[in-house]
Amino acid sequence: MPTHWILGPGAIGRLLAHSLSPISAITLLGRRALPARQMLTTPEGKQRVVPLNSLTTAQLASTPPEPPAFLHVTTKAMMAESALAGITGCMPLSTPLVLWQNGFLAQPRITQAWPGPVLCATTTEGAYLTGDDGVVHAGRGHTFIGDLYNQHGELAEELAQTLTLAGLTATAVGDIRQRLWQKLAVNAAINPLVALAGVRNGELRGEAHAGRVVAVVKEVAAIMMAEGILPPNNGQGEEAWFTLVWQVVESTANNKASMLQDVEAKRPTERGAILGPLIESAERHGLGFEVLQGLDDDLAEVEASF
Repeated sequence: MPTHWILGPGAIGRLLAHSLSPISAITLLGRRALPARQMLTTPEGKQRVVPLNSLTTAQLASTPPEPPAFLHVTTKAMMAESALAGITGCMPLSTPLVLWQNGFLAQPRITQAWPGPVLCATTTEGAYLTGDDGVVHAGRGHTFIGDLYNQHGELAEELAQTLTLAGLTATAVGDIRQRLWQKLAVNAAINPLVALAGVRNGELRGEAHAGRVVAVVKEVAAIMMAEGILPPNNGQGEEAWFTLVWQVVESTANNKASMLQDVEAKRPTERGAILGPLIESAERHGLGFEVLQGLDDDLAEVEASF
């Protein structure tokens, strides 16, 4: 049975653990201990309680389990490098990494620094935590897996098959950089707005918020064009980005986005990983980014109040 370590037992980390546990040996790694019995609520509302193996990073250092076939890094983007550095002595440096971060901050840095293979995953699976012992799978999605230099196709295919067998539909792709930027565009249009308004994704469709979504997407679409990032599904131009964003809003309507979860928990958000690359790109290409900068400023003010 293959072994998977999951570094960062947040919503996606625990969803991965629940999904993989019937077919793989799982170890959840975090800074503090979690209850052994963990509950998953499915998108259909069914609840399943299972024991999940969980270790603190301190426990891992003293009694490391069998080395993993894959290490999934599911921490927030700004914590990924430091979290990984804290456990590198507990496994071979040839271990394949799978980066699940939002934005486009950690992925290029870790890909350059890690000696072994580095895969990147982008997913539209929706999940949020309900405490130390519960996670809600709020919406089914699709996961794409690849590496930034398209050098590990067989490994990506192996993992995609494993995730699909575990109930998380996944596909190995050779254009993960494009897809990460596409996901970045969607995150920028959804995460900051729901975090600032305190609403779930589906409420962005309402009159109170839809206009701000449009304003964000207009800036993001121009940045994507300048970066040479094409809309998915052979779409063309700005309208294709609107279609993508509203599709994700619809499919994750009941989801409590990760940035909203961070604000509610009074934690730093991933604004640097999501809005930062877009603002930097807009500056580099001489494009307008007043709306994106305004969101970043508002989030910074919220974080300063914690």
